[in-house]
Amino acid sequence: MSIAHRKHPDPLRLAIETAREAGAAILEAARLPLDIRQKDRRADLVTSADRASEAIVIARIREAYPDAAILAEESGASPGSSDERWIIDPLDGTTNFAHGYPIYCVSIAYERAGELLAGAIYAPALDECFAAERGGGATLNGKPIRVSTIDDLGDAMVCTGFHPADYARNGAHFGAISQVAQAVRRDGSAALDLAYVACGRFDGFWEFDLHAWDVAAGTLIVREAGGRVTQLGGAAAAVDASSILATNGRIHTALDDELERAGK
Repeated sequence: MSIAHRKHPDPLRLAIETAREAGAAILEAARLPLDIRQKDRRADLVTSADRASEAIVIARIREAYPDAAILAEESGASPGSSDERWIIDPLDGTTNFAHGYPIYCVSIAYERAGELLAGAIYAPALDECFAAERGGGATLNGKPIRVSTIDDLGDAMVCTGFHPADYARNGAHFGAISQVAQAVRRDGSAALDLAYVACGRFDGFWEFDLHAWDVAAGTLIVREAGGRVTQLGGAAAAVDASSILATNGRIHTALDDELERAGK
């Protein structure tokens, strides 16, 4: 059964189509002189592409779901009159984008009554669209994906992220996991990090102090690909939690234990 309300279009299809449209606008913006500005702290950037992408996504959602609440990175929260909410990151990995590094994406998630039901993450420079519907599995460009089968942290490639100003928050963890995992990466886009866990490129991911727009779609995609998502320490995952740990499930406890030791 479709998760869409009868009066609305299918949310998964809307998320995919809108993410692709916004991604095309980002690529077009990349061909023009960029307006790059710093937000309220060093190295926290916003560009004209962020704003153009968000305008497209909000317009499409408002047209299709006029009663839904919207939470978007650049424009913030807009209340709705229904129990539905769309969670949007119009350009996750802005610094990467500004430097021509292709690890950036559009992330769109649909939530009803606090439950994540659909999500899409589109990386326009790579033309890769990750998507999932609750109970329907996860896909990459329409083909099913699954998490990896690595079961030893010593054989795992994991990833993390941190803002340059907040390195101390994660530095000990980064160093500790670098001593035990086969490899640790920091690519600068939490949404794509989660998507890469879902398709088996990474075996695990952790980060602190993210926002709902960074993790909502990716959390659902990892789960639907057979992975596990919690907070560090094992508490239930939440889009507004202070930490996230997403893995293939097989290394989850081992990675969580190492991170806990590093935190002490």
